[in-house]
Amino acid sequence: MKLKKLFLPIFLISSFCALSQNNPVFPGWYADPEGIVFNDEYWIYPTYSAPYEKQVFLDAFSSEDLVSWEFHHRIIDTSEVKWAKKAMWAPAIISKEDKYYLFFAANDIQSDEELGGIGVAVADQPQGPFKDLLGEPLIGKFHNGAQPIDQFVFKDGDDYYMFYGGWKHCNVAKMNDDFTGFVPFEDGTTFKEVTPDKYVEGPFMFKRSGKYYFMWSEGGWTGPDYSVAYAIADSPLGPFKRVGTILKQDMDIATGAGHHSVIKNPEKDEYFIVYHRRPLTETDGNSRVTCIDEMSFDENGHINPVKITNEGVVLSKEK
Repeated sequence: MKLKKLFLPIFLISSFCALSQNNPVFPGWYADPEGIVFNDEYWIYPTYSAPYEKQVFLDAFSSEDLVSWEFHHRIIDTSEVKWAKKAMWAPAIISKEDKYYLFFAANDIQSDEELGGIGVAVADQPQGPFKDLLGEPLIGKFHNGAQPIDQFVFKDGDDYYMFYGGWKHCNVAKMNDDFTGFVPFEDGTTFKEVTPDKYVEGPFMFKRSGKYYFMWSEGGWTGPDYSVAYAIADSPLGPFKRVGTILKQDMDIATGAGHHSVIKNPEKDEYFIVYHRRPLTETDGNSRVTCIDEMSFDENGHINPVKITNEGVVLSKEK
């Protein structure tokens, strides 16, 4: 049985127009998309892009072909997360032992005196419903100057690392077995700063051919300089030396391209970048849409600059 047959209620959402126009991949204002594969289906967990006071829930989308998407509304909201009042941002998700752990930021805290930060919720299936795991933030304080937002969890062997941080600082921490806290590194520190040059927010990592690709967003999220850059390292802890920019706006297509994730086709060495951008007709900072385009590599393993398109992608089935 296909996983999506278990979802109730489900609303089928296809792309806006014909198959040649697949970007944006689904309707609505959505940003900061986390793309991942669960049970041979592609999933996207985005931020609902609206004024902070209206960002009180998270939606999810699933697809078998990266073209037609099913909508899963309110997989979690502030009625479940009692400490969250606004600005539920940038969900990240990972599965372990038949459980799904959803990480999110809330409240956009500006100091250690405010309640908010990075939370974690758990569910038995990828569409939820998710339940707050701790009843309080997992990270509710500033460490090394990093605002506790924009978390991403990376699995490397048996270890799980959380990368996170806004305000131009990025930390990494090693998670404990049940994702309720962190394990100190050998030097006794829990939150290790790994900020690369020009980092602003939105960290992401994947591994290819034994190398660790660390990626992040630069510039201002409402501005024309918003973009994605990357580094390559031999360890998930770096050091991360900036290689260059691979995703940015195209004034013939859209502005503000950034805050991304990467999906690999499980059947082959094929990668897709999932990101948000702003249509040329829009000036409101919250008018952001989620898109997918191809991401490729040169013979040295460097990421080629991504061409953002209106056509988007169609999943290749050949191995």
